[in-house]
Amino acid sequence: MSLPNESRTLAKAFSGILGVDEKSMLEILVKWHPEDLTTFRNENSSIFLKDKYFLFERWQDYHIVVLVKEFLRFQDVVVQWTMHPWERDARMARKALDGHPQTYGLLIELACTRSSDELLGARKAYQSLYGESIEEDVASRVEGIERQLLVALVSTYRYEGSRINDVAVRSEAIKLGITINRHGDKKKLFKDEEIVRILATRSKPHLKAVFKCYKETFNKNIEEDLDEPSLKDIIYCLYAPPMYFSKILDSAMKANANENEKEALSRVIVTRANVDMKDIAEEYDRQYKTPLTQKIEDVALGNYKDFLVTLVQRALPKGSD
Repeated sequence: MSLPNESRTLAKAFSGILGVDEKSMLEILVKWHPEDLTTFRNENSSIFLKDKYFLFERWQDYHIVVLVKEFLRFQDVVVQWTMHPWERDARMARKALDGHPQTYGLLIELACTRSSDELLGARKAYQSLYGESIEEDVASRVEGIERQLLVALVSTYRYEGSRINDVAVRSEAIKLGITINRHGDKKKLFKDEEIVRILATRSKPHLKAVFKCYKETFNKNIEEDLDEPSLKDIIYCLYAPPMYFSKILDSAMKANANENEKEALSRVIVTRANVDMKDIAEEYDRQYKTPLTQKIEDVALGNYKDFLVTLVQRALPKGSD
């Protein structure tokens, strides 16, 4: 490979998108001489600055921060993959509680997409790791109107059988419709006792039947009547996890994704690889007209990219992307 081509390859390897290209760095940097490195620094003003006073090329400070984070991305995903699922979910919950309200969506994801035993296991791990219950931490740390519903969601142990009470299904679909349409300010739904009771205690098969009955009764999907993103996420997590996770993955791989959104790429693939990754990949392809593995190949780099692609591929039928 010529020096200009190597320089372009190395610039991409250092680009600060999802992961870094360790293989290219190793192949190129170990054979370059000092003059080659000088040329590279001079040609990449997006990475290096020319010091005006002492006339040398130096790293841009913000790029060092970004690059360190990207070097760690592969390490982080490997650590997550090797963790016991209970511990992994407990640590994710703690991170969400240590963050800001925008991270509360992770609590919704954990509470609504895990089985009853998985959520109970995460609650046990949380107590072991932090000497506190996740329920009390959600109650004391979450500020705002979402608190009551979030506490109920993380505290629940749902029935997981197939039995459904048709009378209760119709009654609760009507109750939801009346309650939702009664509140002009949809935020008030977070504290409505019937909303909290139905969403936090009913089994997922029961809720799917309720949402289907809602559509038949009110001629629209329940999420269409909710303009509050957190409530929509709860609905999708409870009855259509692949749709929810496809949306999260798409946001994580956008060029303007923030760090919280980027971290979801590792989280979703690691936590769903042995659960419903095949369904998620199919839903992603359906929604965005691009195979999930191809999208990861396009936006990620190096060992991080290879690790994620491999986890997705092993969940797919042989011969598919």
